[in-house]
Amino acid sequence: MKPILIALICLTFTACTAVRPDAAIFESAEQAIQTAEAVGGDEFAPVEMRFARAKLESAKKGMEKEKYVVAVYLVEESEINAELAIEKSRTAKSRRRVNELRKSNEELEARMRATFGDEFK
Repeated sequence: MKPILIALICLTFTACTAVRPDAAIFESAEQAIQTAEAVGGDEFAPVEMRFARAKLESAKKGMEKEKYVVAVYLVEESEINAELAIEKSRTAKSRRRVNELRKSNEELEARMRATFGDEFK
């Protein structure tokens, strides 16, 4: 009975050990960071960009220390932060464009009122 119990415990510990993930897990996070940089993430979402880069570096260190579960988690967080930076950048650019158009419309309306007076509405 004792040898069977010991064998079961050994099998349980063997099954619980983390398997080294493929190095390709870093590619999606690195690609997301590059996309975020391309759309202006450093300008419009600097905090998220810093977090994305820091977590990716921490994940690489975790892989070196064989902390695979933590490394995968950090890679996922890095990618999420980069995606957030992408969306914040796109939102900021859209907001900037809306403000520019609003200002242009106000200027046009002011010129129309100056030309046509209160008749223009």
